[in-house]
Amino acid sequence: MNNINNSSSGQNSTIPQPKPHRGILKRIREMLWDKLPYFILFGFLITLTTIFLWNRIVIFVEAGEGGVLYRPLLGEGVITDRVYSEGMYILFPVNTLTRYNTRVQILRTEFDVLTNRGLPVTLKLAIRYRPIFELLGVLHQRVGPNYPNKIIIPQIESVLRKGLGKHSPEEIYTNKGLLLSKLIAQAIEEVGRKYVIVDDIIIRSVSLPHEVKRAIEKKLIEEQRFLSYTFRLQTEIKEAERKRIESKGIRDFSENLKASVTANVLRWKGIDATLKLASSPNSKIVIIGGQKDGMPLMLNAGNWSDLTQKPQQ
Repeated sequence: MNNINNSSSGQNSTIPQPKPHRGILKRIREMLWDKLPYFILFGFLITLTTIFLWNRIVIFVEAGEGGVLYRPLLGEGVITDRVYSEGMYILFPVNTLTRYNTRVQILRTEFDVLTNRGLPVTLKLAIRYRPIFELLGVLHQRVGPNYPNKIIIPQIESVLRKGLGKHSPEEIYTNKGLLLSKLIAQAIEEVGRKYVIVDDIIIRSVSLPHEVKRAIEKKLIEEQRFLSYTFRLQTEIKEAERKRIESKGIRDFSENLKASVTANVLRWKGIDATLKLASSPNSKIVIIGGQKDGMPLMLNAGNWSDLTQKPQQ
């Protein structure tokens, strides 16, 4: 019996004992296997949530845009000291990134203005504007994305209504004294104080009631005719004055010439002219003393032959 016990104990001593960490790994595998459906469900939910909230997690700020971040947690709210420039950003789904177009934009609008006589004037405007990039956070916090209809249009209308309400339709229609230009410059300056830059305000048209417009145009036509008549009258007056000056000059010249030109001077000029003609290569006949006052008489050879021919009957 002792031998048998010894032999059995010897056999037990040679059997390898399992290692402790293997049991731990086995228990972990068993636990994970039991929990595997839950992990699959959790991963599936995360995947669906990511797909559903992809547009809130991955944000692209396109070219010519600026982004403003809103963090509702911890009471941070709108981040006004940072503007997100062009690029891709990964955000916590609760946060919101609002994008603003920072390029130059065109806004068209029209509105009616009452003149000092109670007549309506319709103005059609084209406004070229852009937001100030560094102040997008403040603009988003205090005004919001609809700032053109909250700031730009109301401010411009307010300036033009106050300014044009003091003038007549004719002054507005003809832009008398650069009235519209001055008011537009004032409107641009005031809108520029509201986080926006207005480059220019273009007046596309100024419309009046048909009868008023027709009366103003008729008056303008008559004014142009009067100005044209006045110009012609001034031209004739200047022309008459020029002719008087010219006739006076001719009269003075004649009197001076009459006083300075004598018979001897004329005789001397005639002799000088005769000598110059006589020395020319043309053929001629010079008769000395042939004239009444003794001046030479010249006859061209060709003309002399013509004189000797008898006229045909």
